[in-house]
Amino acid sequence: MSSLITLEGKKGLVVGIANRHSIAYGCAAAFKALGAELAITYLNEKAEPHVLPLADSLGASIVLPCDVREPGQLEAVFEAIKTSWGRLDFVLHSIAFAPKEDLHARVVDCSRDGFMLAMDISCHSFIRMARLAEPLMTHGGCLQTVSFYGSEKVVEHYNLMGPVKAALESATRYLAAELGPKGIRVHALSPGPLKTRAGSGIDRFDTLLQRAAERAPSDKLVTIEDVGACSAFLASDAAKALNGSLAFIDGGYHILA
Repeated sequence: MSSLITLEGKKGLVVGIANRHSIAYGCAAAFKALGAELAITYLNEKAEPHVLPLADSLGASIVLPCDVREPGQLEAVFEAIKTSWGRLDFVLHSIAFAPKEDLHARVVDCSRDGFMLAMDISCHSFIRMARLAEPLMTHGGCLQTVSFYGSEKVVEHYNLMGPVKAALESATRYLAAELGPKGIRVHALSPGPLKTRAGSGIDRFDTLLQRAAERAPSDKLVTIEDVGACSAFLASDAAKALNGSLAFIDGGYHILA
């Protein structure tokens, strides 16, 4: 591996690990393998026993709860990073949510409250993280979030999350333009369907997985390790000339009509 692709000496925040199958865990493992020091968050007390052993295995020096719906929790995470590290080099935002009744309904039938909640957790929380990270990225940095192909094409049963992820991708581009002069790069990862807990909330998700595996030019599903490798590269100085990108990690599925 090129010496350019390293995260030695870099400090990063990973938000969104739920278990060993999470995209965020695949990325965190790749960050760690390339030498990064990590801060890890978990959603709540219910998630804590599932995440703490993973954070320990990753050697995370900061482990804190973070429910972006709870006032002050996200701010407390960044304050702890400021106190302990004094700086931050990269952030991975890998959280999304929509109420089941809205996610499984037609977009035209989704509730106002459900739409607003999905947008707040899945999109605006990334903007909030960018704002909190900005003063800590004194020598530049990298912000990443996780999207899906259903943001730009209609994917059956993806429903409400399609418009929400489209907003997230647009926010990524605007953040990249605004923060670029400070050396802060902003990217969206767009993996193919993965067997994660979040993905299982989509109606008929098994059918989506099967279609992706059959149609992708690679003839297989991607893994969290595949996503982690791409994410780690984008966080490294080897990718310092890239900004505002949407990285499709889907075995080529997105090129098909």
